[in-house]
Amino acid sequence: MNDFENDVQSKNNDVVDSIKGFGFSFVFFVVIFAIGAIVNVVGS
Repeated sequence: MNDFENDVQSKNNDVVDSIKGFGFSFVFFVVIFAIGAIVNVVGS
């Protein structure tokens, strides 16, 4: 057996980490879009 399989660094579920990563990036881009939309409305 592989030595790295016996002593893993993180026992978290990969699905949970993937959902967190997708969620944070999605929220980040929504905030950037909202800021741009607000600047566009205020500037016009």
